[in-house]
Amino acid sequence: MLYRLAAPALFALEPEAAHRLTIAALRIAPSLPPAKPGPLATTVAGIAFPNPVGLAAGFDKNAEVPDAVLGLGFGFAEVGSITPRAQPGNPRPRLFRLEQDRAVINRMGFNNGGAEPALARLSARKRRDPSTKLRTGVVGVNVGANKDSPDRIADYLAGIRAFTPVADYLTVNISSPNTPGLRDLQSEGELAALLSAIAGARQAGDPPVFLKVAPDLADGDHERIVRAALDHGIAGLIVANTTVSRPALGSRHAEETGGLSGAPLKALALAQLKRFRAIAGAELPLIGVGGIASAEDAWERIHAGASLVQLYSALVYEGPGLARRITRGLERLMRRDGYASIAEAVGTG
Repeated sequence: MLYRLAAPALFALEPEAAHRLTIAALRIAPSLPPAKPGPLATTVAGIAFPNPVGLAAGFDKNAEVPDAVLGLGFGFAEVGSITPRAQPGNPRPRLFRLEQDRAVINRMGFNNGGAEPALARLSARKRRDPSTKLRTGVVGVNVGANKDSPDRIADYLAGIRAFTPVADYLTVNISSPNTPGLRDLQSEGELAALLSAIAGARQAGDPPVFLKVAPDLADGDHERIVRAALDHGIAGLIVANTTVSRPALGSRHAEETGGLSGAPLKALALAQLKRFRAIAGAELPLIGVGGIASAEDAWERIHAGASLVQLYSALVYEGPGLARRITRGLERLMRRDGYASIAEAVGTG
């Protein structure tokens, strides 16, 4: 109700200003406890998630409010993308609401304050409750490469080394369309070199590494990515990032360049998830993201092969109560369809 009252004022602001205001509000809001394990609890890549609904990277770029996000009912929060060095990103304006389409276009360009301050914030948070010794919430760190980096593989290795002590999992983001040449790391030779370097730098007991891929893939890309991921110990694929394609859109910002997310991405992201599931089977966990705005959307991804789901753009239109609405809906759908757990439902569609 409060969000519905505040939404007109937020939508009157320039989108990036509204986003910064939201982060500021979460920083000063009363602390709420993270979601507790219940009927939706699931284990993926050795991590116990209280529920399968996570906040995707891009919202909390600088790891300012991960615990506030977890207090909204999310089962996990992914911060970033964070690059080794601070960078301003692309010129503004670079974030656009497509209200008619319930979508967003962004060309942010990995704007963030760099690894050092984010690491300090994550190091300061309590990862376990001192009284119960229980985990205070699952937080992943999404790492990227600086735009002007002479060695992008070195940047990813630096990010992984920096955040290994404070992350429950790490995500290697090679699929943002807003850093020139970044998606080239999805090509066969470059992907193998990157993942080989990451595998060589890791030690037993390090947090699992996920790989975030683009939805704009050609025939043969899926098989190659799955093979490379399995060969180099990647723990899961996040399917998928924003798209540079443009389905039919009705909003005035439809022709802006950048990555499209939100409702128009739903069909493409679902199709890519199904393709990866068909190739990888149960060997490689999948995290479904793109156009998820309801419990039914999340349940569809789980049936299609996603062990976890993430969302972000839908929050703009649905408000901060969305995670709790989705988890309540998932419990209802799981009971309706006769499953005892989320894991039991994965890939059954």
